[in-house]
Amino acid sequence: MSDSTMKIFTGNANPVLAKEICDSLGVPLGIADVTPFPDGETFVQIKENIRGCDVFAIQPTCNPANDHLMELLIMIDAMRRASAKRITAVMPFFGYARQDRKDRPRVPITGKLVANLLTAAGANRVLALDLHAQQIQGFFDIPVDHLFASPVFYDYIKDKPFLKDATVFSPDIGGMKAASAVANLLDLPIGFVAKRRVSATQVQSTNLVGEVEGRNIILVDDMTETAGTLCSAAKLLRENGAKSVRALVSHCMLNEIAYERLSTGVIDEVITTNSVPVESRGLPITVLSIAKLFGEAIQRIHSNNSVTSLFKIKGY
Repeated sequence: MSDSTMKIFTGNANPVLAKEICDSLGVPLGIADVTPFPDGETFVQIKENIRGCDVFAIQPTCNPANDHLMELLIMIDAMRRASAKRITAVMPFFGYARQDRKDRPRVPITGKLVANLLTAAGANRVLALDLHAQQIQGFFDIPVDHLFASPVFYDYIKDKPFLKDATVFSPDIGGMKAASAVANLLDLPIGFVAKRRVSATQVQSTNLVGEVEGRNIILVDDMTETAGTLCSAAKLLRENGAKSVRALVSHCMLNEIAYERLSTGVIDEVITTNSVPVESRGLPITVLSIAKLFGEAIQRIHSNNSVTSLFKIKGY
């Protein structure tokens, strides 16, 4: 495959990241029209020859998830019909990942449906970052390369003074594995917050397990939209003597409720990635670029080299 030409294209979800990835690789971003018809249908035309090429379609399926998912599926179909040799769906954020099991009667497993759709459209492999649940890789019958944001976070915080007297916390029991990996990486103690979900936008944190009094707390979560879980956990941690509270969040799809909650100052800093577009709005939100991480992964996939070493870090 490495003897074929690499071509990289993007939809409308995060073109800034796609351009950064191309710049890191020293290749131009491919030319394509990805536009809506007046009735809302998506139109795609690849504006250059990709016959026999190794093609990468960069598109996180973030808000509006359905529009961006359809863009990606239609792009892949257009690439397949244009005789691309191999098509990789590059998904810095994999939408519908939280619908990964039947937790109530008569509900779908939409994460599996999306995997089927990507394969049916013509994707030959998928490159993703911090899937909500690692078992989502098993939804696919094509190869999935799963990257982690931890190395990017580590490079940013490794020399920060708040690491002294720090404890890594998961804001809920379900995130313990990710929090444990970060704790091992930083050689820090770990704890977790027990929570009770009141509604889709409201969470009540109830109990703490771990060292809190006089500690700098680092909350670790894979994604947030309303910041309800994070802010509820931060409030409880502060009430129990936490000196400071920061959050490492791989994907921040912040809505108005989230900005309102973060504006209270209950969290000293939210550290996230540009897997999806993020506005800081004057709040302490630090956005780290994953462009080099994805650029290196794309180059290794294109060259048929191992991607594993990109995320072979202590704790995973």
